[in-house]
Amino acid sequence: EAKEISPIEQPESATIAAKDRDDSVASEMDGRDSRIAELEKAPMLDPEKGRVEKSDTSSPETPAAAKKEEKNKAADAAAFAFCFVGLQVSYLTWGFVQEKVMTKEYTTGKFPSATFCVFSNRVLAIVVAMAAMGIQHRSLKIPAPFYAFAPCSISNTLSSYGQYEALHYVSFGLQTLSKSTKVIPVMLMGKLLNKKSYKWIEYVEALMISFGVSLFSFSEKSAPGDDKTTELLGYAMIALYIGADSFTSQWQTKVYKAHPGVDQFQMMFGVNTWSIL
Repeated sequence: EAKEISPIEQPESATIAAKDRDDSVASEMDGRDSRIAELEKAPMLDPEKGRVEKSDTSSPETPAAAKKEEKNKAADAAAFAFCFVGLQVSYLTWGFVQEKVMTKEYTTGKFPSATFCVFSNRVLAIVVAMAAMGIQHRSLKIPAPFYAFAPCSISNTLSSYGQYEALHYVSFGLQTLSKSTKVIPVMLMGKLLNKKSYKWIEYVEALMISFGVSLFSFSEKSAPGDDKTTELLGYAMIALYIGADSFTSQWQTKVYKAHPGVDQFQMMFGVNTWSIL
């Protein structure tokens, strides 16, 4: 009669065989997992092109993207150069014509009305702004309340008046150089209107610039026949020009922040329209 062998009493060879079988199954499963992982990493076959597509292991920036970035940089540099040259040519031309108009002795004397110069300047600015808005926006509608431009329009008008009128009393060189002292009023207006903060070194630099301009103004010799009253009136006109112009730029910054949709042509149109009212 056959005797049943308990698991404990099984021979050692049977135990070894079972262990080998388990190890073989585990090894086969590990091999299968490895092959699956390799297939997932392998390049895919493109059925339309009939060839294997290599996986993209390069950096995200492709040659096309790099070329586009270089093109954008070149466009920005060209725009910057255009603005720089345009500003220099415009201001030089404006300064030359301004001095010629206001200081030249005509048969009837010097040009009498700084107000007319301001008015004609504003009318032409409105025409240019309207043309630019028509081309760019196809509309004269401004995405901001019209009254928002009134404060900087008043200050801009006073600034221009003081700038033209000062040439009746002081030299063009002094008037031009005095613009450098605008740094301090601009910083004060920025702190007052837009809550800007500046480093102490910036205040020191502004004071040094103003001090240098003051030395130049005091060293300038008065022309024969000029009296102190006339000279002081010229300084008063320069002070009006600088103070009002400092307010203008900071108020315009405030409008741009409050109404991001406003562009430079709409700003020009709104400010100059208020100026001729």
